[in-house]
Amino acid sequence: MARNVLAIIMAGGSGTRLWPLTKDRAKPAVPIAGKFRLIDIPISNCINSEIRQIFVLTQFNSNSLNRHVSQTYFFDRFTGGFVQILAAQQTVEHSDWYQGTADSVRKNLRYFQDRTYDHYLVLAGDHLYSMDYQRLISHHIEKGSDITVGVLPVAREKASEFGVLKLDGESRITEFLEKPKQPSDVDPFIASREWMRSQGHQSSGDEVIGSMGIYLFNRDVLLELLTETDHTDFGKGVIPHAIQTKNVSGYLFDGYWEDVGTIRSFYKAMMDLVVPCPKFNFYEARRPIYTRPRYLPGAKITNCQVMESIINEGTVLEECRVEHSMIGIRGRVSQGASISRSIVMGADYFETAEHLVENRRLNRPNIGIGRNCVIEKAIIDKNARLGEGVQILDRNRPMDLETENYMIKEGIVIVPKNGVLAPGTVIG
Repeated sequence: MARNVLAIIMAGGSGTRLWPLTKDRAKPAVPIAGKFRLIDIPISNCINSEIRQIFVLTQFNSNSLNRHVSQTYFFDRFTGGFVQILAAQQTVEHSDWYQGTADSVRKNLRYFQDRTYDHYLVLAGDHLYSMDYQRLISHHIEKGSDITVGVLPVAREKASEFGVLKLDGESRITEFLEKPKQPSDVDPFIASREWMRSQGHQSSGDEVIGSMGIYLFNRDVLLELLTETDHTDFGKGVIPHAIQTKNVSGYLFDGYWEDVGTIRSFYKAMMDLVVPCPKFNFYEARRPIYTRPRYLPGAKITNCQVMESIINEGTVLEECRVEHSMIGIRGRVSQGASISRSIVMGADYFETAEHLVENRRLNRPNIGIGRNCVIEKAIIDKNARLGEGVQILDRNRPMDLETENYMIKEGIVIVPKNGVLAPGTVIG
């Protein structure tokens, strides 16, 4: 079954709501859990589901994403597997950029028709979840569907972030509305307690069914919808159009799923990972998350207090305190520093003796967290340099602020990639 499924991962979005983490990288290239990238999640889900023919469609700030994918995913010649990047490009037929998710697939159809696939699995490249796509495929075949949409229960107050829909007793989608703007628009989509219980879910009576941005198409149906209509987006155009004439069903997912599309949701998802029993499990042996091997040494921890934290390889912690935080690869935390409820993404390289000499000449801090720094509720992006005595305090900081050297978004301080905070800087 899986051999006849082609996965198409949408990784072309600009990720404006995750700025400045997306200043120099595509949203699916944003680091997560200290060593992975967001794009590793859907690709790993495909591999774990025995789907090994995968295209990744890229567009904005795609250099680091393209490099990561090309250096990470290899299959031997006998499996017939591949993970191939398709970057936005000008052609004789199309001279503009992707106008939406459906448009990006339409502009690459010639690549997807080279082989005879029975189904096309269209995925987003920026969600955090673990799913066995074979179950979705089995549901699709059992229902005789033309299209199957991955769906999940969503609290009413979050409905505006999703495409919301109605399902009948046979799991067929009868109505679909992309990101309702008015509270009154949500009312018709509230799922009944009885229906939720019939699906094995407890319900507060105030939930809707939302789209996960996962679509499984029969081959001929996708080709028809993309060649005979001009809809540019799956959620806004293709799916609402298709439910009028096609058998479109919903596959109800009962696991953890998070759209890390904003600074707040990204921060929350990362903080969820450091608790003793996280909602998303990177430690599941049967469904590993793959990423690029870096052959780094183990973390070195010298006379430190470390509580409820993730410390990645290549990290050096010296007589410091780390609580409920995440330290990424090659992270460096110096003596006397205290880090709590924060994400420190680490560094792309180890600084050499020559680098340290150059730092002194330029009077700039070394990469990492300097001596006696205090970091609270912050995201420190890769290669950032925090001088001695920097204090990022969670006191009376504003909800939003932008300066030359850092930003505050939704109450969270972000020091951007390659950012520098001079010794003695106080924020908050």
